[in-house]
Amino acid sequence: MTDYTSPVKTTFELQRKTIEQGQNAVAQAMDFQQRIGSAAVDSVDAQESAQRKLVELQQETLHSVLDAFEGAVPGAEDATTELRTTVDDQYETVLDNHAEVFENLHSELKDGLDSYDELNDEYLDAFDEFVASLVELHEDFEEQSVEAVEELEEQADELQAQLDDMANQMRDMTEQATDAVEA
Repeated sequence: MTDYTSPVKTTFELQRKTIEQGQNAVAQAMDFQQRIGSAAVDSVDAQESAQRKLVELQQETLHSVLDAFEGAVPGAEDATTELRTTVDDQYETVLDNHAEVFENLHSELKDGLDSYDELNDEYLDAFDEFVASLVELHEDFEEQSVEAVEELEEQADELQAQLDDMANQMRDMTEQATDAVEA
């Protein structure tokens, strides 16, 4: 008896593996997008630090210029002290505003990324449920298909047995007729 269900089962198994690979590809793509978002948020921190250092370097450079001016011009100490205080106050304001802007930017990006991640997780959960339902339906269809092939196989075997019986009967009748003619 030939097993006709093996190719059917193999085909369904390959189809399910393809569905699972597609599901994994979608999950990996979503994970990649989440990592890109996290990297963007992290880059804001690095950008803020670099810009802060640049502003601080500018302030130090201005202090060096004032130090040089103070050393080169006698009696300029009072004027440079007042100018230094004004510069420091202005740089303090710039640095405070700078920190606030980047804190707000980081917070907004982080909130947006958190919302995206939450939505992404909900999408993946829904997608996983869809794929699970699809695989379940696919397995049910496979079961029905295998049963149909097995029934067809049984019917073919029964038909073959009937044909064999008929062939044996015809051979027996032919032999009986030949024996009767010869007798």
